[in-house]
Formats: sequence, structure tokens, C-alpha cells
Amino acid sequence: MHPVRPPVVIRFARLGDSVLLQPLLRRLHRRHREPCVLLALGDYVRGLYEGHPDVGRVIALRTQSGPLWLSPERLRASRALRELRDSPFYVCQNEPRFRTKVLPMLRLAGIPPEHCRFIGEMPTVPGEHEIDWLLRLADDAPPAFPGAIEADPGEELSRTPEFPLADIHRIECLDWLGRRGWLGRPLVLLQPSNKRTMRWNGVRDADDDDKAWPAERWGALARAIAAQLPEGRIVLCGARAERRHVEAIRAGANCPQLVSACGELPLARMKALLELAHSMVSVDTGPAHLAAAMGCPLVVLFGARWPSQWAPRSGKGSPVTVLGGLPDVSRVDALPVESVLSAWASLARTLGAAAPVVSSSPTGRRP
Repeated sequence: MHPVRPPVVIRFARLGDSVLLQPLLRRLHRRHREPCVLLALGDYVRGLYEGHPDVGRVIALRTQSGPLWLSPERLRASRALRELRDSPFYVCQNEPRFRTKVLPMLRLAGIPPEHCRFIGEMPTVPGEHEIDWLLRLADDAPPAFPGAIEADPGEELSRTPEFPLADIHRIECLDWLGRRGWLGRPLVLLQPSNKRTMRWNGVRDADDDDKAWPAERWGALARAIAAQLPEGRIVLCGARAERRHVEAIRAGANCPQLVSACGELPLARMKALLELAHSMVSVDTGPAHLAAAMGCPLVVLFGARWPSQWAPRSGKGSPVTVLGGLPDVSRVDALPVESVLSAWASLARTLGAAAPVVSSSPTGRRP
């Protein structure tokens, strides 16, 4: 029998791609019989995979910029990889970042190529979802580890991301909601921004952002949701850097029920909020994938990407409605308010009496 070694997974990606990585991590954990070591980009990855049973260790880089030899952080990570050189490596990084960022670290760490499986060697299949592409990588051990993967022919291997949540994070979220006066109300979350929204000098020009939906449409949507859910709160979400953009949407909406949580949602709280919320409307971005994984009913607006490849997948069977996307729609601003409202209203009708209302009990989570 091949010695048990923790599989090492490398992927430098943003939040959404890191969420989509989870089914691969689960499969590798089950087949190699050890939780994964994950080398990733961004401190948020620690929060995302904190306490996750499929990840034993996270090596998180704050930045990948600059040459390897001028980056003490990447040099330290390379030393950590050297200590794992007897493990199987699954490199989920495609070009050009693989050749310029990942390959130099593998060479410095002395990782033999026969210890690695590279996603760049996996031909894509038309219409294949990103998760399914990654899972094909997980099903083939590196050449140096013949027989290392022990597949049970009868096991059901999930193709949806799942993230456990500790009660301590639910309690903290409920305390925050109580301070905001939002307990006992259905919460509809709006995610208007994506990773391209903000530039160093302000909001990116809408013509240069196919995921941008005009502020006045967000305001109109909020007013329409408020009319249908008068006891609720419509909560604008976003990172701290997006606060000015989000506040402009809130200020221009003329909707008292529209409030902002921008800059107040560290990842653990965001996961808990998504588990408790009534629903979410989001552009195609990381929080939308996390919403689906946490079981939050979701409407997601696509621009110039293929939903067949990138649509969020729910790990808890919650509804996910996709609007727009290729081949028919290449810009989110082509979607009218009426279509988005209709999709959200359909979710609300599906939820019906089961629609969650945030209570003060940490066990009062979504069924």
C-alpha cells in the first residue's frame, strides 16, 4: 500500500474560484485519506476554509506580484512546499499564472514533476462546468503515486461546494443583527459589485465592466422587493473598498428598507448571514457562489461568461436562478428590472411559508 501523504492543492484565485475548488478538496481527502494542504492567494482563504474537514492546513499568500526571489512570503511558502515534497501535488493553475508564479515555486521547492498533476494538461470539454473539470483532475493520481487513490465504486461524490459553519459564528452574526435591529425580519441581500467594479481612482466606467448593473436599477429593484416584502430589510453587501459605490446606490434609491452592510461582513459573518437570509440577488461574483454553497436562494446576473461553466451550485438544494450570460447576453446592463424582479418573486413564491425569518436562536437556521 502506498504511504498516506496529504495531497497538496495549489490555486491562486479569488473568492468564487476558491469556493468552486471545494468539491475537488473533498474528493482528494476521501481518496487519499488525508485532509488537503491548500496553497492559495488571499487571507480570505483562511476564513473560507477555517475548520473545514477537507483542509488540514492553509498556506495563504497575500500577494503573488514581483519576482520570486524578491518575495520573502513566496520564498517561505516554497520552503513549506519542500517539506511536503513526498506528497502528491494537484496544481489547479492554468497559464499564464502557472508558468510565471507557480512553476518557479515548485522548482525551488524541489518538487519532482512526476509528483504533480497539472490542470493545464486536462483538455477542456465544451459546456463542462469548472467544478467538473477540477474533479477530473482529482480522479487521476500523479505518476509517482500509482494506486494512491482508493475510489469506492459505490460512493456518491458530490459536485456541489459545501461549507460547515460553527455555532460560534452563527451566534456572532445574530449578535450583530441584533445591534442593527434586523432580528425578526426576512433579509434580502443585494450584491451589486464585483472584483472589477472599483479602480484605484473610483468606480470603473460601466462601459468597461460587463457585470455592472446601473445604480438606478438596483434602487428600483429594492423598492419593488420592499413593496412585496414590507416587513423585510434589503441589505446591500460589499467590501470596504466598495462602500462609496454601495452608499451611492442606497442614497439614490429612496427606499427606507434599503440598508447597507458594506464593510461589515468578514467572511465568517458573511457565511452565517447567507445561511440565515431570505434570498440574494447578485451579479456574477464570489459572494454569489458562497451564497449558493450556504443554501441561500439566489438570483445571479451574468454578463460575458458562460453560465454552463460558471453558474453557482447549491450544496443544500436551494434554488439558483441564472439570468443573462453567453451566448445570448454579454452584458448585465442588458437585463431589465422586470426580469430580475420576476426571477426573485418566483424564488419568494417557491419559499412561501418556509421563507426564513432571522430569529435570536443559533439553531433557528435554514431547514
